[in-house]
Amino acid sequence: MKILIVEDERELVKSIVQYLRHESYICEVAYTAADAEEKLLIHDYDCILLDITLPDGNGLVILEKLKKAGKLEGVIIISAKNSIDDKIKGLNLGADDYLPKPFHLAELGARVSAVIRRKRFEGNNTLSFHEITVDLLGKTVSVGGKVVDLTRKEYDLLLFVISNKNRVVTKNAIAEHLSGDDADAFDNFDFIYAHMKNLKKKLVEANCPDYIRTVYGLGYKFEA
Repeated sequence: MKILIVEDERELVKSIVQYLRHESYICEVAYTAADAEEKLLIHDYDCILLDITLPDGNGLVILEKLKKAGKLEGVIIISAKNSIDDKIKGLNLGADDYLPKPFHLAELGARVSAVIRRKRFEGNNTLSFHEITVDLLGKTVSVGGKVVDLTRKEYDLLLFVISNKNRVVTKNAIAEHLSGDDADAFDNFDFIYAHMKNLKKKLVEANCPDYIRTVYGLGYKFEA
């Protein structure tokens, strides 16, 4: 799952990134409104943490543009401006939650998880497909009731392709999902092939049919 943090308080950003990465999220950061708008034009995210007061603009303007563009990311407003007017305006513009500063990182993590479940998985704590069950809270995968030992990248990869079942996901999309801004640093997609090969092998060894098909020249498809 990929998170965009739009916040100019660098120490707070550092704490949020450290916590969310420990919870297995990919984190990208925008310190200004202009940087945020540029990233949102190019990339898709599972959740956006959005400060209202930015050095070059208002976060609510970003939210308004986001919704007008039909983007479906979950949005949590995080702001020291704990006024009822800001809260009402943000929620009316389409924000999914509002968390005033200061806040506990554990609460932020729980709210991020809840927003993603509502937006991507219809509020469910588990995602099931035939014999595969993904525990979205525990971040574990089981086949026929038996837990499969996946790495974080393999878990993220499986969740990504299942969430896009019957659709081709390109290698570029997978690279961005697994690595965020770091995807540009890779010369090729060998790391995707390695993760996919290991994931498919572990699922097959757990007596799971091979639902993941290679679409040559494009990427992969999880066939339902």
